[in-house]
Amino acid sequence: MADGADVALAVITQPPVKQEQGGGEDGGGEDGGGSETDAGGGLTDAQMEVLEKCLHALRQAQNDSHTLAALLLITRLCPASQLDKPTLRRIFEAVGLNLPARLLVTAVKGSENSALPPQELLSLGTALLAALSTDPDMACHPQLLTTIPLLLGILSNGPVTRQKQETQDQSQDGEVGRGPESRVQSEESSNTESVAANVAKSAGEGQTSKQKADDGSEANGSSTSEETSPSSKLDEAVASDCYQVLTAVCTLSRGPDQLLSRGAIPALCQAVEQNQTFSRERGLALLGRLLSAKTKDKVWSKNPAELLTLLVGLSKDFCQATGQTKLDMCTQLAQFLPPVGVSVESEELKGAVVRVWEALRPMLQAKLTPKQIGPILVLSACLLDLHGWEPVGPPKFCCLLVNRACVEVRMGLEEPPGNELSPELQQTLTGCYRIMEAAIEQACCMELSQTTEPPQSSIPSISLQQSRQVLGVLEEAFAALMYHLQQVDPSRYGDPFIFATFRSLCSWLAEETSCLKEEVTGLLPFLIGYSRSHLQGESPEQGLSDWMAEVSAREEREAWTGREALRYLLPALCHLSAEEGPRKVLLTFDTPALLVDFLSRCWTDLKGKSGGASARDPSMETACSALLNFTVTEPERVRKDPCFRTLEALLSEALPVLVHKPLLLVLAANYCTLGLMIGRLKAAPSGSVEAGQKRLFSAALRFLRSALDSGSSPGPVKVSRGWEESWDEAAELWRLCLQALGGCVRAQPWIAALVREEGWLKHTLAMLSQCSALPDRHTQEALEEALCAMADQCPVCKKEIGDVMRTDKGALMCMRNLKKSVGVK
Repeated sequence: MADGADVALAVITQPPVKQEQGGGEDGGGEDGGGSETDAGGGLTDAQMEVLEKCLHALRQAQNDSHTLAALLLITRLCPASQLDKPTLRRIFEAVGLNLPARLLVTAVKGSENSALPPQELLSLGTALLAALSTDPDMACHPQLLTTIPLLLGILSNGPVTRQKQETQDQSQDGEVGRGPESRVQSEESSNTESVAANVAKSAGEGQTSKQKADDGSEANGSSTSEETSPSSKLDEAVASDCYQVLTAVCTLSRGPDQLLSRGAIPALCQAVEQNQTFSRERGLALLGRLLSAKTKDKVWSKNPAELLTLLVGLSKDFCQATGQTKLDMCTQLAQFLPPVGVSVESEELKGAVVRVWEALRPMLQAKLTPKQIGPILVLSACLLDLHGWEPVGPPKFCCLLVNRACVEVRMGLEEPPGNELSPELQQTLTGCYRIMEAAIEQACCMELSQTTEPPQSSIPSISLQQSRQVLGVLEEAFAALMYHLQQVDPSRYGDPFIFATFRSLCSWLAEETSCLKEEVTGLLPFLIGYSRSHLQGESPEQGLSDWMAEVSAREEREAWTGREALRYLLPALCHLSAEEGPRKVLLTFDTPALLVDFLSRCWTDLKGKSGGASARDPSMETACSALLNFTVTEPERVRKDPCFRTLEALLSEALPVLVHKPLLLVLAANYCTLGLMIGRLKAAPSGSVEAGQKRLFSAALRFLRSALDSGSSPGPVKVSRGWEESWDEAAELWRLCLQALGGCVRAQPWIAALVREEGWLKHTLAMLSQCSALPDRHTQEALEEALCAMADQCPVCKKEIGDVMRTDKGALMCMRNLKKSVGVK
C-alpha cells in the first residue's frame, strides 16, 4: 500500500491502472489525456465524467457498501497521481470520517460478523485516515482526533497483540442480545466488510508482491510471519499510514497538545523500545517534534520515566554505532536530552551522559570535515548545558573540545562580508558559542587565582598553563565574533543568529574587557544600537521570541520582552563605564538614557506583579551599578542630562515601595545609593522643595536607619535581622549611601532638617551611645562622615550631637573628627 501522504486515494491500495486511460507512454487518450497525465495533472474527459458520477454516488450512498463501491471504481478509473488537490478535497468531503473510524474500531475490538480479518480492516481504515489527514481541515476534525489513541495502541502493541487483548471482552459482550436494530446494523456491517474484502482482494496483489519482494520472501499468497506469530511486527503499510495521521495532526497549531493529551509519549516510547515497525524511522522523528523546546519541559515533567528509558536506550545505540550512522545519531540524541530546567537527576541519566562523552572523545580527536563535526559539537554543547564539565573527561580533552569549537567559529565567521551563513553552519556555531561560554568562567577564574575553589561545573584539574591556552583560543574566537558583528546591518537585528552571536560576546565581555580593548571600544556603537533597537521595539521580534523558546540555556526560559539584549550587555557596561575611553563612547550614544529606560520598563513590570511574585532581578541591580559609574565620574553630565531627572522621578516613586520589600533589599540599596549620589550634585532649591525630592530623601533615611541594631544590652552593634542575609552585598552600598548623605546635606542644607524630622539623627545617636563598637572600621568612617556634615551645616544638629557625646562614652567617643566638629575634647 502506498504511504497515503502523497496520494489520497491510496486508501484503497490500488496500483495505477493503465487500461482505457490513455495514460501510458504509448497511449494518447482520445482527448489528449496522455499528455495531461504525462504533465502530472488533470484527467481525460471520460475520466472526469466517471469521477463526477462516483462523487454523486458517494454523496448519495445509503450505506458503507455503496461508499466502498464508489471508492473502488474511482481508484480503478482515476489514479490518484492524476488527481489535483481540489478534486481530492471533493472526494474527502464525500467520504467523510465515519467509515474509516468504524473500520478501525471494528478491527481493533473485533466482531463475529466481520467478513474481513482484523488486519485487512486495519489496512483499509488506517489508509483512509491517512489520505483524509492530508487535508488540514480533516486532520483537525474531532472525529479523526478520537482515533489517535487507537492508532497509538496499534503502533505500540501491534495489531495481533491488541486484538488478543480485546477479544475476550468482545466475546463476552456478544453473548448479550442486542435486539432487531442491532442485527440490522450487524448485517450492514457485514455487507460493508464484504465489499471491503473485494476491494482489498482486487487491490492487494500488487502490494503484497512488493512487500514480500522487499522482505526477500516469495510473492505468492501464503501467510507471512506477521500473521502466524503474535510477536510479529506491524504491517509496514499500516504503520506508515498510522504515522502519517499522527504527523499530520502534529503539524497543526494545537497538534502537539492533541497528541500529548492522548498519551502519545508513552505509546511512542513503547513502540521504540519494542522496535516496532518504523518506530526508529518515523516514531523517533515524531517524538523529536513533540520534544521541541516549546513543550519539552512539560513533556519531561509528565513522562520522566518513559523518556529516561528511551534516552538510555538511544545512548547505548549511539555508543555501538559506527561511521555515518553514529554521526547522524548526534543530532537525534541531542533532541532527547532532558531540558536544563527540569530535574531528572538519576544515576541512569548520569551514566548515559558519561557513556556518550566516552563515545564522543575519539570522534572529536579524529579528522572531520566541518559538516561532520557540526552535529558533534552541538551534542557536546547540549551535554555541557546538562551536566557541566565534570563528566566530559580529562583536562586535555576538555581543552581540545574548546579549541575545536573556537576553530569552527573562526572558520565560520571570518568570511568576507556579504557571504551568507547556511542554517546548518549557524546551528553549529550556536553550539560552539555555548561551549565557549561554558569555558569562559573557569578559564578566567584560573587566570585570576589558583587558590580559589573551582566552581562545581568547572573543568576538572585544569592547570594554569592550560587555562591560559584556553583563554588564548577564546580571545581569537571572540575577535572573529566582533569582526562578524561589525558587518551586521540594522535590517538583520531580528535574526536569531545575530542575537546568539551578540549574547555569546556579552558573556565574554562580562568576564574579560582588558583583552581586545580597541576592538571592543570600536564595537560599542553596534552593541548600544542593537540593544536600544530591541528595547524600544524597532526590530522584528517573532523570530527571536521563537528562538528564545527553543534554545537550550542555563537560565529559565522566558517570553521575549525586548530587554534581553541589554540584559546580557549590562555586566560589560559596568566594566566599560568605569574606564574613561569606553565611557566617552558610551556617553556619545546616550547610554545613560538607555539604562534609565530599561529600569523604567523593569519597574513597571515589577509593580504589575503580586506581592509574593516580586522576585529579585539582578539585571536591575547591574543597570544601577552602570548608572552609578556615570554619576560618580561624569557630574556635569548628570546635572545637564534630562534622563537623570527622569531617573530621580523613578527613584522617588520606587524607593518608598522597596523599603517594605525584604526580598528586594539589594535593589532598594542600589536605588537609595543612586538617589543620594545624584542629590549631592544638585544645588539647593531657590524656592520650596519638590514633593518628589522630599519623598525620596525621607524613604532613603528610613531605609538607612534599618540596617543596624544596637539591641537592648551594651555591646557591639549588630546588623539588623532584616539585613543579615543580604549584608555582604548591601554593606558597601549602605556605606556609600551614608557618604552621599553627607554630601547631600552640604549641597542642600534643607536635608539636615529632614534628617531630624525623620528621626534618623536621634536613632543613630541613641544606637551609638549604647553600643561599645561598630561592625567594622569602614562602617564607623561612613557614619562619622555623615554626622560631621550635619554638625557642620546645622547648628541644631551640632548641639544635639555634642550633648550626647558629652554625656556618654559609647562608640561615639571613637570618632575623632566628629569630636572636632562639635568641639568635644
